Amino acid sequence: MRQSVKISALVLIIILLAAGCDNRDFVVEKQQLILFQFDYHNDTQHIGYILDSEGNVFTYNNPENWNFPDKDYEISQEQVAENEGKCVFSGRKIPGDELTKYTKYIEFMALSKVTAPRNTNADEGITQYICYQFSESTQTYKGCLIKTEGNVTRENLNFHSKRVSSWMKDISNRISFE
Repeated sequence: MRQSVKISALVLIIILLAAGCDNRDFVVEKQQLILFQFDYHNDTQHIGYILDSEGNVFTYNNPENWNFPDKDYEISQEQVAENEGKCVFSGRKIPGDELTKYTKYIEFMALSKVTAPRNTNADEGITQYICYQFSESTQTYKGCLIKTEGNVTRENLNFHSKRVSSWMKDISNRISFE
């Protein structure tokens, strides 16, 4: 009798814990239009690149009517497709094994906290490193801030974020935004 009470209590605890878990709808899909985004903007310039699930690097340079993610870094599939239409293939493709390595970190970074914004340098502009997960049910991308540099600094506190932002910066240094 006493053992069945313990088992019942254990089952109840497991059910309650499972019900309280955050069932995230956002995942990394094989055919995402955007996995990573490097974005720099100031008063006169807006450049960057997006990296899709096939490893293609698409650049943009002062695109008109660019769709920015909202304050929670969410952006619709339609808006991402519009943005991609304003980009140019850079001629650079990230090898599959390299892309897989960094894509695996997205889920971990998405679950991590980000530091509060800190004002640092005036008139330097802002560079953002963002990764995305796609929700099939809502057809939206949920972005996760990896790092912000420039006028404001912020950092994702995940162990992998420094490695990913360094990798993304290296990509930006090897492509032309013209």
